[in-house]
Amino acid sequence: MRYKTNALKIKRKLEIAVISDVHLGTYGCHAKHLLTYLNSIEPQKLILNGDIIDIWQFSKRYFPKSHLKVIKKIMTMASNGVEVIYITGNHDEMLRKFSSTTIGNISIVDKAVLELHGKKAWFFHGDVFDISIQNAKWLAKLGGYGYDLLTLLNRLVNWYLDKRGKERYSLSKKIKNGVKGAIKYISAFEKVVSELAIENGYDYVICGHIHQPKLEHFENKYGKTIYLNSGDWVENFTALEYQFKRWKIYNFNKDKLAPFITDEDINDFENLETKDLIAAITIVDKKKLKKSN
Repeated sequence: MRYKTNALKIKRKLEIAVISDVHLGTYGCHAKHLLTYLNSIEPQKLILNGDIIDIWQFSKRYFPKSHLKVIKKIMTMASNGVEVIYITGNHDEMLRKFSSTTIGNISIVDKAVLELHGKKAWFFHGDVFDISIQNAKWLAKLGGYGYDLLTLLNRLVNWYLDKRGKERYSLSKKIKNGVKGAIKYISAFEKVVSELAIENGYDYVICGHIHQPKLEHFENKYGKTIYLNSGDWVENFTALEYQFKRWKIYNFNKDKLAPFITDEDINDFENLETKDLIAAITIVDKKKLKKSN
């Protein structure tokens, strides 16, 4: 006799999840990967750190159901009590005219500062530091279209490699990593952002924009900060997660749906009581009650 067992799907509870550079509406977007990730978590806050919908390259001819499902999933999360903070980027800069708008649990802002267990966290997309965006927007847009075509070509290459049983390959990632100018630019971006965070007394600075996931401690003679970048869902499939007073880079290719808890966290997790878990889940609702009273 065969017994059927239903696998228990336990969603990982997080204080904060950060995603950026999804580029919905482009061929490079891996919406299905992102949807799988979003279905695996229960964050108190979901921060969309720019370039979620690629309005620059938006076309009615290409917006698959999987892309629409991502939007629907985010809306559902918000209706279920998740606080969604949409930080505008350069590819969705059209939304900046709606900055400081709040609809239910969804707010649209250009930047955000949160206090996390006594430490200040500064969130923004990062395009304000990009000279190519500020001084030559038309050139940056042209580069965006070229990047999209390169991604489409890359899909054909990977289709062929899959047929041959060979490892997939990222053309755009190889080009970017092989160009000294790009590496120099990324390093300069991280340095400028981190120095500015120290100058303003931020313990964490969280960006997107350059599609390079990273968690690095930065220190100079004036102080120190932790620089974080959520990467993207075009090549790296990464997100940032904050739980148990620490940050982690989630990598879809490596972590898949592995539990968030690692060996060093087991003791902390076991010490949490049921009432603490319930309080963590309902923290957003408690804030609303305070405001209404």
